Amino acid sequence: MAASEQTQAAGYRDSDGAVISVDEVARQALEIVRDISVDQLDALAGPKSHLRIDNLNAGYGQMEILHEFNLRVGSGQSLCLIGPNGAGKSTVLHSIFGFTNIYSGSISTEQNGMQIDITRLSSNEKLRSAGIAYILQDKSVFPGMTVEENLWLGAYLMDRKGAKEAADKIFDKYPRLAARRKHMARVLSGGERRLLEISRALVMNPRVLLVDEPSIGLEPRFIDAVFGILADLQHKEGKTIVIVEQNAKKGLEYADIGYVLVSGRLALAGHAKDLLNDPDVGRLFLGG
Repeated sequence: MAASEQTQAAGYRDSDGAVISVDEVARQALEIVRDISVDQLDALAGPKSHLRIDNLNAGYGQMEILHEFNLRVGSGQSLCLIGPNGAGKSTVLHSIFGFTNIYSGSISTEQNGMQIDITRLSSNEKLRSAGIAYILQDKSVFPGMTVEENLWLGAYLMDRKGAKEAADKIFDKYPRLAARRKHMARVLSGGERRLLEISRALVMNPRVLLVDEPSIGLEPRFIDAVFGILADLQHKEGKTIVIVEQNAKKGLEYADIGYVLVSGRLALAGHAKDLLNDPDVGRLFLGG
């Protein structure tokens, strides 16, 4: 059973250890919604936003999931999206990368000192021209292919020579993968598979990483390592990172800023350390 399915089955635990159903969490979360201005979001992102979403209405088919949604992330900054199941967290990532229907609103990135609208670009165009890469949830590695072949898939917009050179750079960076270069991906540990998934997204040297549930399906001993890799990419390489994380405590401990989504709307936003200490966030999402 997937982590999200386990959460749905068991619910969330409150400060007394009692299980609260997912539906009840969603109901109580509606009570903590606060008015968040764009000026507040701008202040959290710093002097210049690298990634912006303005008044976005988006969803799948005719089903609207996100309603008048705004987002700001500064260059080299990390943002963690948390909230109850069905709140629209992954839909934010899908919308940025081009996997949803955009009904209105805009998505833009800073390029050469100017804010460029990327709302209607295809996923390939967003990767190529805006430097945005999307890291799927677990099980996106192809087990019947070698580690190297999996990396080459991340370079699908390059020619063969460029793909090989890009993969070699990844192997130089991560000796753990280099040691498994010719091994079938099926033999990798959970942590190694997640490293491969992240590395495959790095082949095109993106500026923005969209990471969906980095800890999902991992044993506890691998989770810290994965967040360490993300921290290294952010702080040493200047990547801008937006993550969705069901483990709200771990996600907020890692990130610079945090957003709480409820029913497709922005309910709370603040510095991640402040959300960690917010009693409503703690009660509903942090187990205490």
